[in-house]
Amino acid sequence: METRNPIQWIDRVVRPEKVIRKITPGMTIFIGTGVAEPLTLFKHLKASETSNIQDLEVFQLVSLGNAISVNEKHSSRYRLKTFFSGWDADEAIIKGLADFIPSRYFQIPEFFRSRQIHIDTVFVQITPPNEAGFCSLGVCVDVARLAMQQASLVVGEINKWMPRTFGDTFVHISDFDMLVEAEEPPIYFNRWPVDHVYNKIAENVSSRIEDETCIAFSIGPLYEALARHLVHKKDLGIHTPFFFDSLMDLVKSGAVSNQYKQKCRGKSLTSYAIGTPDLMAWLDNNPMVEFQSIDQVFNPFQISRNPKFTAVLSARKVDLYGRIALHTGRGNVGTGPGEVVDFFNGALLSQGGSAIFALPSRNRHNESNLMASILQYPNQFSQWESVSMIVTEYGIASISGRTVRERAQALIDIAHPGDRLQLVKAAREKKIIYPDQIYISHGGYLYPSEIKTKHIFENGLQVSFRAIKPSDEETMRRLFYRFSDESVYYRYFSCIRTMPHVKMQEYVNIDYGKCLSIVAETKNGQLIAEARFVCLEAEETYPEIAIIVDENYQNLGLATFMLTMLMRLGQERNLKGFKGVILSSNKKILKVIEKVDWQVNVKLNKGNYNVTIDF
Repeated sequence: METRNPIQWIDRVVRPEKVIRKITPGMTIFIGTGVAEPLTLFKHLKASETSNIQDLEVFQLVSLGNAISVNEKHSSRYRLKTFFSGWDADEAIIKGLADFIPSRYFQIPEFFRSRQIHIDTVFVQITPPNEAGFCSLGVCVDVARLAMQQASLVVGEINKWMPRTFGDTFVHISDFDMLVEAEEPPIYFNRWPVDHVYNKIAENVSSRIEDETCIAFSIGPLYEALARHLVHKKDLGIHTPFFFDSLMDLVKSGAVSNQYKQKCRGKSLTSYAIGTPDLMAWLDNNPMVEFQSIDQVFNPFQISRNPKFTAVLSARKVDLYGRIALHTGRGNVGTGPGEVVDFFNGALLSQGGSAIFALPSRNRHNESNLMASILQYPNQFSQWESVSMIVTEYGIASISGRTVRERAQALIDIAHPGDRLQLVKAAREKKIIYPDQIYISHGGYLYPSEIKTKHIFENGLQVSFRAIKPSDEETMRRLFYRFSDESVYYRYFSCIRTMPHVKMQEYVNIDYGKCLSIVAETKNGQLIAEARFVCLEAEETYPEIAIIVDENYQNLGLATFMLTMLMRLGQERNLKGFKGVILSSNKKILKVIEKVDWQVNVKLNKGNYNVTIDF
């Protein structure tokens, strides 16, 4: 056995050309992943004109296209085999110049461990050794150690710019047969610019991420923006395939403690890091970030050990059934079906966990990303029945446990307002929604999304308040049938027994220019109260108001809160006050009005109270 003497390693550094001469035709070469690609070694391999560089197999888990050029020129010399269908590899796979291996990511190590995938040679980047002779694999820990254990030739590319990371990253210098020195730094990536659309999407996503949530990120403007919206959260955890600059900022903000995780408690867990030189410098000798192999990081059972685990996933297209097409091509890292499904399933198994798919309502060509069908698109996510939440800049569609019709209505509500009428027509044609479904064409442009707020009442009940949507038809219908006959009579002044689709769709499809309806929603999506004012005439300054609260949630302050909210919003619309007619027996609503700190005028008229509230 070789003595692990750190002093001897310098003598084993050779020129890359000497390594290339050790390669023989037909060899299988494993190279490091992502930003840790051994650029120097593979640059010399590509440039070599020697006859031994023929018919090689090159395995790489995630190819970012910098080390390996996949084109016609090199097709007889080597062929890329990858588990990753994004970035430049996607185009090469489509052209037949590279081979894609569909697989669940957490199962990939077993292919190497069992030697189903046999490796002859390994090229990996490493840090310079410390005084004890130990190097770090840096920012790429996937299956490199398993590949090294079976290869007959293991070559380390020592990169002085590579950060020394902690976790399952350390290898001894004696584990390498040959060493070369890197001629350039690792691959760096600039931070993604964020526009107002992605900023709004991120704001909507962050509203569904609670304190103590464990999160997973990927690359792109969505995640760059999301980190900015999470800085005010508390005790977040990180269990993510890729670590980015945005996560570095989130950790530095103090929002991340990792104290409520079960896997690697107290540390952020990842397999890869991608980003700027600033990120690499911050990761160097940082014990708060743990790098582990992909069978640990991508394993759904390990992921599910973290309570409230939330996977935020980027989608390309969504249809009215809730089916999802994922991204392809350059910019796509970690969003192929093989990668997504592991974190999606981990979120489903996590106690209180969730998976959130997010996308802009329109693409760069101003075409709708929400469609009647996405079956013509590649890279589809197969578990669409389990998708629970889809987010755009126009809101959140919670579709878990909902019928196809309800899904379609909820998704139309978060499409671009200019695309909603066409989606309604397409849904009618496909008989997804009612054939008589109405839609107010300008409603989407007037929807007051800015009024949404949350409030925790004295009994600990957390309630969200927002403007009513057309997709609230079913939940409002269920609320109606929970009311007693007395409550219905107080609200509608008649004994209404039924609230069919024809009536309810008129109730929830409102003209926001004339009417404002606020609904109260619990965490599980149940509507428990509604308050509205309606201007029957164009110049009306004292519109009528109406408030109704689920009997199981009365006497908690909901009605008072909603009335106060309506009054504030009415003032902003330059209204002078509200008016309404209250049955004399309706003592509860009278008490609510008495609590309002405004000028209230109540007159008894034929057994009813005529109430006027002046602003």
